Amino acid sequence: MKILLMGNPNVGKSVIFNRLTGIRVVVSNYPGTTIEFLEGSMMVDGRRVQIIDVPGAYSLVPSDKAEEVAVNILMKDKPHLIVDVVDATNLERNLYLSLQLRELPIPLILDLNMIDLARERGISIDKDALARALGVPVVSSVAISGEGVHELRAVIARIIKERVGSGNTV
Repeated sequence: MKILLMGNPNVGKSVIFNRLTGIRVVVSNYPGTTIEFLEGSMMVDGRRVQIIDVPGAYSLVPSDKAEEVAVNILMKDKPHLIVDVVDATNLERNLYLSLQLRELPIPLILDLNMIDLARERGISIDKDALARALGVPVVSSVAISGEGVHELRAVIARIIKERVGSGNTV
């Protein structure tokens, strides 16, 4: 099983990767930090699941080297699941990639990261309405503190269990 962490640059993918895998990655606060991809794993119901932290991308139509690497990983590695990490304070910009990912025949989870900053700025996001509109599970997180990571793990586990149970592991 292979899971890709995707999203725009600077949305906290590497911190989510750290939280899921326990691997420490140097995280910087400027765009384009991760140009190479990072691999790790986590255990889900006794099964080792590979997690790949993909470079930040705004679109599946590459316009720079980071996006090219991200799209190549997506197409080459044929993931079983994508976790789209988005900046909850700038949802409109981030949803462009989300809508493209939703069109792929790969299960998708939307992680509204930095939900604490969104709340501080008076931004209220109805996760259930967003999940219904997109047709994908939506969780919220604060990667830095770990808030919501347990819920993200639970949704990942549920989707993996559904895929394995249905025999659809490809």
